[in-house]
Amino acid sequence: MKVEKQITTYITSQDEPKRSDLQALHSLLLNIKPDLRLWFYDGKNSAGKTVTNPNCGYGFCNLHYANGETKEFYQIGISATKTGISIYILGKKDLSYLVKTFGKSIGKASVTAYCIKLKDLNGIQMDVLKAALLYGLESPDA
Repeated sequence: MKVEKQITTYITSQDEPKRSDLQALHSLLLNIKPDLRLWFYDGKNSAGKTVTNPNCGYGFCNLHYANGETKEFYQIGISATKTGISIYILGKKDLSYLVKTFGKSIGKASVTAYCIKLKDLNGIQMDVLKAALLYGLESPDA
């Protein structure tokens, strides 16, 4: 199945209002950078065991691990969770930047080193979220 279809199927499988919020984030990312490489990760490991929630991915980076290995992956991931939506910003070395720069001004969200967790898009400062996404899509530095 093509990645675009996997993403559409995943988003439309969610209950409202999560479905609309995921679609809004998907559209926002594609409006920011229409030629983004798209990914879909079903959340299963190589043995087929579910290890995480499914993720829609955007952009491209090489993640570098402490053991010297690298892995091709996306720069931004969005995922529905039991309590809301997680937005992952990956491939950055400065793990304090996201919190320092966007944590207090983004609105009703929890911001960690690489994740913005929100219940829904209500109460989110969309201009700040867009700035965080733009930061995430800058050239990776990890």
